[in-house]
Amino acid sequence: MVPLTLGACGAEKTYAPEADVQQAVYRSDAPPSITVMTVVSNSNGSGGHSALLINGSQRLIFDPAGTWQHPQLPERNDVHYGMQDAAVQFYKEYHARETWHVVSQEIPVSAAVAEKALRLVQEYGAVPKAYCTKANTDILRQLPGFEGAPGTFYPVKLMDYVATLPNVKRTEFRDNSPANNATINAPNLRKPS
Repeated sequence: MVPLTLGACGAEKTYAPEADVQQAVYRSDAPPSITVMTVVSNSNGSGGHSALLINGSQRLIFDPAGTWQHPQLPERNDVHYGMQDAAVQFYKEYHARETWHVVSQEIPVSAAVAEKALRLVQEYGAVPKAYCTKANTDILRQLPGFEGAPGTFYPVKLMDYVATLPNVKRTEFRDNSPANNATINAPNLRKPS
């Protein structure tokens, strides 16, 4: 395990070198999809954060204004590259604890829609605090099939909208770890050969 210390969230401009990004690129065999990930309070059901996991010619996560990071996954302005299965699981484990759980809503899309989503998130830029869901809805509203996405700051409002879409696969991840996630151990992510 690699120790990871977390920083504050905000519009921090991070731009990993191209060589690091290219080395980290991960291609999943799964069909093209967009997964809306929502962090939900266990006490009152309110939303704390949202992100977009996009699987197209590569799988990456757009984690706007997020604090999640992994020392082996390069980031460019809230886009994290190399989202192999262990990285996706680590993302969920980072957010889920005794006070929060993670709802994943996977929506199948065409390869063209997935590619457009990949391009849009890579062009979006760094996102300021509290704008995570607004940034995600800005992206989704530009994609065929998601034109009705609400322009909202509220993660649960976006989650409720996604639940109305056809063929959505919903899963939840819960973890009873302590509420303080100031320090967490990141898994060693060796790129599959």
